[in-house]
Amino acid sequence: MKKEKSQVKLLEKFGYAGLSMSNNIVFNFKSLYYLSFLKMILNIPVFWASTILTIGTIWDAINDPLIGYWSVNHKFKTGEKIRPLAKIFAIPWGLSVIAMYANFFLPQTATIILCIVIYIVFEAFYTFLCIPYNSLAALASNVDADRRSINSFRSIGGLLGTLIGALLIPTLVKSFGGLKSAIYTQEDSAALLKTAILMAVISIVGCLFFYFTTKERIHQKDDNEEHIGFLETFKMLFSIKSWVANLMFILCYGIASALVMNEVNDYAAYIYGDSSFATPVLGVYIVVALIGSIAIVSVDEKLGRKNTMIITALVQVVGKIPFIIWPHSVATIFINAATSALGIQGAFVLFNTNRNNVADIVEFKYGRRIDSMVATCDNLITKLAEALAVWLMGVSLQTSGYDAVLGINQTLATQNTICALLGWVPALVCIAMAYFAYKCNIQEEYKTEQINSETNKQ
Repeated sequence: MKKEKSQVKLLEKFGYAGLSMSNNIVFNFKSLYYLSFLKMILNIPVFWASTILTIGTIWDAINDPLIGYWSVNHKFKTGEKIRPLAKIFAIPWGLSVIAMYANFFLPQTATIILCIVIYIVFEAFYTFLCIPYNSLAALASNVDADRRSINSFRSIGGLLGTLIGALLIPTLVKSFGGLKSAIYTQEDSAALLKTAILMAVISIVGCLFFYFTTKERIHQKDDNEEHIGFLETFKMLFSIKSWVANLMFILCYGIASALVMNEVNDYAAYIYGDSSFATPVLGVYIVVALIGSIAIVSVDEKLGRKNTMIITALVQVVGKIPFIIWPHSVATIFINAATSALGIQGAFVLFNTNRNNVADIVEFKYGRRIDSMVATCDNLITKLAEALAVWLMGVSLQTSGYDAVLGINQTLATQNTICALLGWVPALVCIAMAYFAYKCNIQEEYKTEQINSETNKQ
């Protein structure tokens, strides 16, 4: 594909940042209060409350390739394949957010069934929205600089959404009359519903702002619109060596990210002895991540994709060495957080740009664009990585003898396990991450397939 000058203007990049920010604000709200809402407001037993979330997570993983496959074989009347989804599912997803926090005053069994249905619908609508969010950068421009910049703005928007959500949401719930005591009451129910309505508005505005500021410029050059089989799409993807390497890179990224973000709270509570210590650590993480999201664009342009990907992995490894040696030092936990932020957010920008390049390579080889399938498969591996990390944390802490009743007086084995989950465990994952980065020759594969495609057309 012939290179062109930059096609993406600043407002369009803000469209991507806006959607990323609104999504993260909403998901912060869900993460903070949904499980408590199920248990304390709807009075659902903890087993069934956890089961609802588990079923939703499993469905979320299953629906990624299914919805992505549907999108591959669908085209809108406008000739677009992806962007209109942001408009179509903006309001339905917003309504599903409200429905999650509504008390329908049904018998317990009916309430559980209804919550499962609502959560499944919520995840399905979100998957539809993720297709334009994750895939449109490839169709917005065929210039790598544009794509890197878009993914940088996405990263910045997501970080700002996380920060705003963490600071704003509890204040909102309190302003609506909630969180007056540790035990949720009907006042909390009304406050959470009002907050959910506001979250729905934020999500709808974010989706529509994205839709009206972005453009789908790149279209499949081949007029072939023959239906592509489900297995055929996977054969296409697995024939791209860089896609496989990028997928494994994403898996390592997801595990390393989940370990750091989750275990900081345990470290603050059980090692430092003050759970509020997690706030400044995460604050440093977000500030450095914002800087890294901007800086990575220039580094990638100067050093090349493979080298930059390797750097994002090794920065994390190097930053964990002082923490591994001195795990109880305040300085080393901040160094760990800062270097993790640089590596993790840099990796986010790079593997998303790789995703856009993979869609081009598929078109070079097969004459078809399957952007949505590339994006949804990457989403699936990200979710599996997070699930694997959570499972690893749970099993490790339980094996070490963790007991919530002990409070800050956890056993030495538990304290060592928490330090390991922040230190040498993610360090090993990041070494594997560097290996897969080394195997990801995305730019070389892109050029080779581009030349082969142009040669075959002559």
